[in-house]
Amino acid sequence: MEISIKNRINPQLFGLWTALASITMMFGALTSAYIVRQAAGNWLEFRMPDLFIVSTVVILLSSVTLQVAYNGYKNQKEGLYKGGLVLSFILGLAFLILQYNAWMMLFNMGVDMKINPSGSFLYVITGVHAGHILGGITALIVALLHAFTLPFEYSDKRKNRFQLVLHYWHFVDLLWVYLFVFLLMTR
Repeated sequence: MEISIKNRINPQLFGLWTALASITMMFGALTSAYIVRQAAGNWLEFRMPDLFIVSTVVILLSSVTLQVAYNGYKNQKEGLYKGGLVLSFILGLAFLILQYNAWMMLFNMGVDMKINPSGSFLYVITGVHAGHILGGITALIVALLHAFTLPFEYSDKRKNRFQLVLHYWHFVDLLWVYLFVFLLMTR
């Protein structure tokens, strides 16, 4: 029985999925530690700023625009491809700015990393996620450079490269939704 090369999994995509599994385990450990520490007592309860809701909408929109860009590339629609990439990049930056502003609101409410572990956990969990968003933004910058410096042409190599960015970005977006819901439910 001969396996066609086209039916094999992309090794870069497999590597990405392996890394995403590792990231999932890390956040699983962080959220588990959060639950254990919260049950130990001495836990400061506070209201999460509404900016976290806004940032959630923004990051979900960025996934939609990146999917539009990917579909535009696959269908050889240069305008959708480039426009979607630019919008995704802008929305990714907006997410980080909103997160920072929400952190500042928490800090101004007296929630910091020193007074109570509840604040420490929130900053660590959301901060580590923001670091992963920065990685995604770096990948978006590379995708933007390819989109605007290389001649527009469809190739499997470019599609596969873009697919890696798309999978990573969707992952960090869904990860944020999980973290946001987790943080709301454990309040």
